[in-house]
Formats: sequence, C-alpha cells, structure tokens
Amino acid sequence: MKIKWHGHACFEIKNGVTIVTDPHDGKSLGIKPPHVKADIVLVSHDHFDHNALRIVKGDYVAVKEPGERVVKGVRILGIVTAHDEVNGAKRGKNVVFSFELDGIKFCHCGDLGHRLSPDQIRTLGSVDILFLPVGGIPTIDIESAREVVKDINPKIVIPMHFRVAGLSLSIQPVDVFLTGIQEDKILRVGNEIEFAKEDLPQEMEYWVFSP
Repeated sequence: MKIKWHGHACFEIKNGVTIVTDPHDGKSLGIKPPHVKADIVLVSHDHFDHNALRIVKGDYVAVKEPGERVVKGVRILGIVTAHDEVNGAKRGKNVVFSFELDGIKFCHCGDLGHRLSPDQIRTLGSVDILFLPVGGIPTIDIESAREVVKDINPKIVIPMHFRVAGLSLSIQPVDVFLTGIQEDKILRVGNEIEFAKEDLPQEMEYWVFSP
C-alpha cells in the first residue's frame, strides 16, 4: 500500500487499484501540479481546487455523489456534509468519502466545514486512516478539527489542506494544528509512504506529509 501527497487535498492511494482524491491543477493555487493516473477519482465538491479532473490520466471513474457503490471492486461510501457551519449556505455541500483497500478503511473529508453528527459518525463506522483539513477557513477551524479526530478515533490522522510555500490561499500551516500533540506521535513521512496493514499503530499517530 502506498500513499503519495500531491498537495492540498490531493492524494494518490495505490494498492493494485489507484484512487486519487480531490485533484487540483497546481497553477491556480501557486503549487506544483499533480501528475497522476487513476482508476478512481473522488471529488468531494465542485470547487476549482478540488475538481480538476482534466489533469488526471487513465481510464478512471469519477465519483462525486453521495451514496454507497462498488467501483472497480472498491466499496465506496459518500456522506453528504457541508462546506461551512450553516448547512452549506455559504459554500455549498461537501461529500466525505470512505473506502477500503486491502482491509484498510480510509476516510477523506474533503472541505468539511463542521463537526460530524452522531448519525454520520455511526454511518462511517471504524476508520483506520483519516484525511482531515486542518488549515482553517474555508474549512473547519483547528478546535473543530481536533474534535473530529476524537469523534472518529482513527489509527492514523493525515492532515491536509494547510499552508505550504507558494500556496495562494490564506490558510494556516500544519504546525498550528499539531500544537500540543506528543512529538513521538507525529511522523513526518515526506512526500509518500509505503506500508502494510500490520504496520498500522495500536495508538493514534499523525502522519504529516510535505511537498
């Protein structure tokens, strides 16, 4: 199993099948564009920095809608959420996606704008790896992000959607979110990591990717 970060909320998760999340074109954000080939592309919402399907290569299936489906052998669940704290009135809707590869359950929150409800958490079920926006406006604030971590209780938290060099959006760097977390629970993994199910920790860890 391999996870590679392509900046912002765009990840490439590969294990036989390649899943790409929330592709962007790079130049619109001031960062390096992704170079990805996918079997499945998950798009959490239709904003320019998350829906650049044109940059993705391959004979892929794009999944944008909520609901449960099986695509190329992968069971995918999409849950409707909001991009803000007022049920989407400011920024529209957002889809939180969960999917499973090789017995590992992933959850990608897209541009989540609020804490999940108890019903949404129950629907998600257990999560091994959580991709969570941590840069603040236009997504959940830092405190809410920490509460989402407590609510879902994954084995691994992967922060995303935070400020990096060159990024044109006014969001916060990842270290603001990481303040107060024990240093031995933070793994700075570089641009990509390869692992197996048996490598997942017993106690929660934070895997921090860098460009």
